[in-house]
Amino acid sequence: MCLIQVLWAENRVALLNPPVEAVPDHRLKVLYSCDRPASVHLRCLISFESGFVLTVELHSWSCDPGYPRTRILTLGLPDWLVYQPDGTVPLSQWVLSSLLRVSLTFTDDNSTVVSQDVASLEPKPLLSRPLKQHKLCFSWSTEMLKLAHVLETNMCPMEHETVSLLSSVYASTGERFGITKTLQPYNNELLEHLRLKAISFAWCTFSLWLWVSEACRHKLCGVLHHLDRQEQYISPALFLTQSGKLHVQMNGEGEQSRAFLCPFEVPLRRWCHVTMELHGTMVRMSMVCLEKDQRRVYSAEHVFNHPLVLDDTEGYFVIGGGKYVRSVEGFFGPVVLYRNRIPAFSQAEVELPHMIHTLNLCSWMQKCEDLQHQISVKIREYSLQKKLTAYAEGCVGVYQQYMQRHKYAGDLLCENWEAVPKNRKYAFKVAKLLVSRRGGDVSLRAVGQSLYRLALQRLGRSLSPSTVRTVLPLLQQAGCLQEHTALHLSAALFSAGLGIQPRSDKSWLLSLLSAQRDHRLSLLRLGFLHLHGLHGLDKDPDLAYAYYSNIAQQTVSDRDNPSEQQTFVEAVHLDDQEVLNQQTHKDHHIFQWLKFQAQKGEAQAEQIMGQWLFWGQQGVASDLPKAVGHYQRGATLHEDPVSMYDYGIVLLQGQGVEQDIPKGIFYLKKAMDKGSVSAMNALAWYFEHYEKDYEEAVRLWERADLLGSSDAAMNLGVMYLQGLYPGKQPDQFLAYQYFHKSANRGHLRAANQLAEIWTTGLPGMVDRRPVDAVRFSKWTAEHNGYLGKVLRRGLDSYLKNDMLNSLLFYLMAAESGFAAGQFNVAYLCEHNPGQYLHPRFVSSCMLNYYNLSVQSASPHTYALIKLGDLLYQGHGGRQKDFYSAARMYTAAALRKQPQGLYNLGVLAEEGYGLPLSVLSELGLSSLYLSHRSVLLKALYQKCRDADTDSFLPCSLALFHVYLQELQNDYSIGIKFWTVLVATLVPTLYLLLNRYRSIRGLGTEAQLRDSDV
Repeated sequence: MCLIQVLWAENRVALLNPPVEAVPDHRLKVLYSCDRPASVHLRCLISFESGFVLTVELHSWSCDPGYPRTRILTLGLPDWLVYQPDGTVPLSQWVLSSLLRVSLTFTDDNSTVVSQDVASLEPKPLLSRPLKQHKLCFSWSTEMLKLAHVLETNMCPMEHETVSLLSSVYASTGERFGITKTLQPYNNELLEHLRLKAISFAWCTFSLWLWVSEACRHKLCGVLHHLDRQEQYISPALFLTQSGKLHVQMNGEGEQSRAFLCPFEVPLRRWCHVTMELHGTMVRMSMVCLEKDQRRVYSAEHVFNHPLVLDDTEGYFVIGGGKYVRSVEGFFGPVVLYRNRIPAFSQAEVELPHMIHTLNLCSWMQKCEDLQHQISVKIREYSLQKKLTAYAEGCVGVYQQYMQRHKYAGDLLCENWEAVPKNRKYAFKVAKLLVSRRGGDVSLRAVGQSLYRLALQRLGRSLSPSTVRTVLPLLQQAGCLQEHTALHLSAALFSAGLGIQPRSDKSWLLSLLSAQRDHRLSLLRLGFLHLHGLHGLDKDPDLAYAYYSNIAQQTVSDRDNPSEQQTFVEAVHLDDQEVLNQQTHKDHHIFQWLKFQAQKGEAQAEQIMGQWLFWGQQGVASDLPKAVGHYQRGATLHEDPVSMYDYGIVLLQGQGVEQDIPKGIFYLKKAMDKGSVSAMNALAWYFEHYEKDYEEAVRLWERADLLGSSDAAMNLGVMYLQGLYPGKQPDQFLAYQYFHKSANRGHLRAANQLAEIWTTGLPGMVDRRPVDAVRFSKWTAEHNGYLGKVLRRGLDSYLKNDMLNSLLFYLMAAESGFAAGQFNVAYLCEHNPGQYLHPRFVSSCMLNYYNLSVQSASPHTYALIKLGDLLYQGHGGRQKDFYSAARMYTAAALRKQPQGLYNLGVLAEEGYGLPLSVLSELGLSSLYLSHRSVLLKALYQKCRDADTDSFLPCSLALFHVYLQELQNDYSIGIKFWTVLVATLVPTLYLLLNRYRSIRGLGTEAQLRDSDV
């Protein structure tokens, strides 16, 4: 009797104790088992930032069928992955990610992985890795080469004593906005020792460039000041007085504060280089002002009776304006701090920095002043001519005519009335036309506005290079004449290269000019440029915040003062046909239907009509009186709580109706009784502002906060911040928490408060977070109603099939950094109806603006797909970029867009190996080394199951993969059987013949035997 034992083994491999980081000589345990002869392979997959992936074979061994076993081995990772480079160990590229992968394959079929396990290895920073202890003896020359290599490549970044507080140009509006900067202690022990030693005997230099446009309108205007953690002024504080002199304030020991006034004045409209040297107990001020070839030098010294104290890591520095002082009106150039030293400045060698020289601000200002003067003279001339004509036509005496003629001609005799520069003839014609219509009361801004409208009309008819070149002078003249939107449009044209050669320097200058005049879209544009470091400008979140915080504050105040120039911001994408169909206007059937429903007594229709008319939404122009009418009917006739709240608010604030506080409170109480949380918050605000009943206000706000009110959380934060919360002391941290809660609920004012805290931090409680501060202030700023108006005009033009004007308005929004505007510009360029755009511009426009739009927090998936296609195709003569295309498709796929998965499948089918980082994000890292058909099936299956629209195309693609597999298998089968038949047929033929011959011999023998 024979006993046979059958072993049923599982095909399995597992990493039992993989390391977390890439470390040397790790003792790794691998569990493995198989049910037939197989091989186990241990590999390391290393991906680099370049997109290249390297596979390193570490170990391999055979697996015999049987029970699970454990193999212990030393993990021999490459030296360049785990050690510092030392001349023998080579310098590696920056590693993006690394994976440890063990796989099981059958001996008779190495192409199919039957089991695998993967572990992620975190790459260690280059200088955090250990040095390898080599067991070899190197020659003296090799040792020297190793030492030189270490000195060249392995040193930590050098710390500089020179700190650039501002490396660009900042346009200051003269308000409480500025650039906040903080400094950190040195890492170098010697430098930090010298810095600490110099705190009580300040020895350093501040250098800055300044252009003052207007004299200071207040007691002091901020240039550069330093605040400590208690928000007190410390050394140094530099201000400009109303007389134009520099006010310098310093601190000594015991918090003594002393100041002095420089004897010289800062001239207007000149670039001046100001240096402030601190010599222990003395301050030396010097200023060099440049104008064409002239150089004016000023200096002053002041000796204090105590040593100057300066800890540059304490608190924060502010360039321009801040919480407690308004800024100088003008422009700031580069600002530099020499922390532990006083460099030798030669006043005779001071030259304009290259960026300031390139801007050529002086030339623009001189031409603008000349134009303003000429237009003013022409307006007076045309006014006089009109009055003389009126007198001539009237019934007046000769003496009266003589007196009137000489009365107005007295102060104009020196002017050349007939001289008309060729490039300014349209400005003069517009001024003459306005005077003929309005009389002598014509302002420069009125002329600028008319020039801007004329330029828009011409661009709306053609965007050819000849038209754009003709219109650009009109736009720049309009901007000089105080129509700052014209400057923003000019900057957008130069930036995009629409009809002209792109000029980033010219575009930057025009944006600076209009932003300095507080133009909202230009402030947005400069903030966006410095946030992302575009057009060669430095990436500086602190500078970006200075611009965004300005427009964010204006957004809050603009919302409290609605006007016809504002519209609710709506991010409408031109590819969204459903949203486009919902757009309406007062003559549209949707608006008329809602109006009819409201007249029938539908409370919700009254709500929607009132909201559209109040905020100017869905294409309906803002009309406050009519909006109030709908609020009133909804409140009185239908007793709708939403309408009662809205009606109560407009009565309380007097918006679109005469202010009536008692009546407003009556409707707010009724709305609150019906469950309106907003009305509860509004009543609390009334008790706080009018009744000064803080206890009742806090009680209502706390109730509303529990119900999720963003207004309530914001107001509770203010109560804690200002110390108005009954029975409690001021608490900045609690205020911060409420602001954070309110901002996350979508409150604009709370987002501003939160960003303001993040830009400086709360010592010991909240760290400084400048990037998050910019993010929140940008979010608030992009709710500005003036931006909404530009977006609405672009959408209205598109709905009217006026593509040129639509492109212009969306271009202004796109250059302001608004993602939907950038998308729509690219979309209009892509479709180019009427072929009104040059093909070369179309190509750069699509690539540029789709690329900008996908950098937003929530990129549109259409833009991701389209940008991926452009990169994949090498659009516009550019080199094909498969890696970047794959990244775009992956980003779209992660946002539930099946087209991204489909396009990744197409890339894989065409032979492009998808990077490991892409597969990891999709959750398919285990398929990296699998057969291509396995990866394709996984991609197309995910695509097929994503939604109903993708089911058919992705199913067909999946079916195609299966057909290719079948075809390949069928071809292999045909080849196998062909070889088998070719081998067996001759053999069988020979065997058959042999069998026949043997059978024949046997027959003959039988016959002989029978005969016997």
